Amino acid sequence: MSRATDAEKPEPVPFGKPSLGVAEEDAVLRVMRSGWLTTGSECRSFEQEFARAVDMPHAIAVSSATAGLHLALEAAGVKPGDRVVTTPLTFAATAEVICSLGADPVFADIDPDTGNISAERAAHAVEQSQAAALIPVHLGGLTCQMQPLQAIASGYRCSLIEDAAHSFPGGDEHGYAGTQSDFGVYSFYANKTITTGEGGMVVTRDTAAARRMQLLRNHGIDRDVWHRFTDTRASWRYDITAAGFKYNMPDLAAAIGRVQLGKARELQQKRRAIANRYLNELRDCEFLQLPPDAPDHSYHLFQIRLRTGILSIDRDEFINRLQQQGIGTSVHYIPLHIMSYYRDRYDLKPSDFPHALDWYERCISLPIYPDLEDSQIDRILDAVRGIGRSCLKGLTASSNRQA
Repeated sequence: MSRATDAEKPEPVPFGKPSLGVAEEDAVLRVMRSGWLTTGSECRSFEQEFARAVDMPHAIAVSSATAGLHLALEAAGVKPGDRVVTTPLTFAATAEVICSLGADPVFADIDPDTGNISAERAAHAVEQSQAAALIPVHLGGLTCQMQPLQAIASGYRCSLIEDAAHSFPGGDEHGYAGTQSDFGVYSFYANKTITTGEGGMVVTRDTAAARRMQLLRNHGIDRDVWHRFTDTRASWRYDITAAGFKYNMPDLAAAIGRVQLGKARELQQKRRAIANRYLNELRDCEFLQLPPDAPDHSYHLFQIRLRTGILSIDRDEFINRLQQQGIGTSVHYIPLHIMSYYRDRYDLKPSDFPHALDWYERCISLPIYPDLEDSQIDRILDAVRGIGRSCLKGLTASSNRQA
């Protein structure tokens, strides 16, 4: 039997893809024609609209969630020599901003069922390290149980900063993820539920902290650049009142964000519909551990885990076989404590956080985004089921080769 030609092969299914349309194009063109591209009226409107959407008094638009975490930690008063507790199962940004301030990350292992930080282990880490701040991460868009974490922060008098990069517009019965703490930080990266290409938002109830972050995001300049260059009555003089950063969001990005914000619930529901198909149609796969569901899960990620001892192949080979069938995947995340920088600097061993390590070794993130077509979902489901069932232990070697 002859092999299929490249022309006969179906198009690869990418792991992620932004959902953009004519309204976003029109918004960008409107800004381009306005003559003002960087931070200005669009950014301010986006902040106001986002603050209303999550019912928070202050929203500060920034160039990335990484920038937002950095500003939140600085506004919380984290300084060199402080310690900040967070999870090892997160993207590099969560910990690198701690180091950027001269502080040290202290890791607390995850809950093995949810992937989110364990409140019990977080409490122990905060107590032992006398932490200045605690950063839980809502992994994949599943909201952490915030009440125990709020109690920890209150009891040990440390700041509570939610890394809600995966979360908007998810939450629970207590409110949006990102609004149940001192600071909440969101990401609008290209693969998030709403996107500005690059960008983020910080929300807080603390007026003084909001002003501090607004100041620092633009070099510590005491006046908005927009007013200095567009108001003919404005003085060209300004002052630098703090050593700040270049963390502002341009109007081009904010214009996209405003359109996406209006679609947020629709985009979330499309993700949920895909997640429901995965949950329903993979439920009978004995080799899989499916992610926990929640009513307002944002489903930025859909993470399956291979059950131990059932398959004759490991996670890496499973991913290889998915890729051979044109299915894009990823792994969230390689735990930070096995990354060379943190491993060597803090003398950490893989076994120090066994639940995070186990999650990583068995995890596969499947494609989930609003424009994923039914035929593509069918291919993903068929590939996952086919590979797994052909590689169950006890099957013949020839059966395994056919996967």
